[in-house]
Amino acid sequence: MKPFTVDMLRAHLMVASLTALAADVLACVTVLVLPEAHHLFVSAAFRLIALAVMASGVIVTRQFAQAAFEHAVEGRHANAAGFHARPVRIAPGCPRLRLVILHLRLTGKPFVLGSH
Repeated sequence: MKPFTVDMLRAHLMVASLTALAADVLACVTVLVLPEAHHLFVSAAFRLIALAVMASGVIVTRQFAQAAFEHAVEGRHANAAGFHARPVRIAPGCPRLRLVILHLRLTGKPFVLGSH
């Protein structure tokens, strides 16, 4: 497997894991607040809802990261001219640097940090 493919899969798994962690924290808080509700968490419906929440979390995160990348290109903090041929250059002073990098990792595109 290519290194960028591995990086892309790792980024997707990281986002899904963080979404699952947030859902787990919400479930724990629910059990603390409503102790009699623990039986809801073993049903098949809950498992399907949990999968849907994780998939939705990945989709929403991808959209936020893509919007951050588009803003970085508009603000000239990143260049998309060599998007397919060469690595994307990202300025270290980019206001949404982490989301821009996340977008590039989620899409499997190479990037370098540095001035244009």
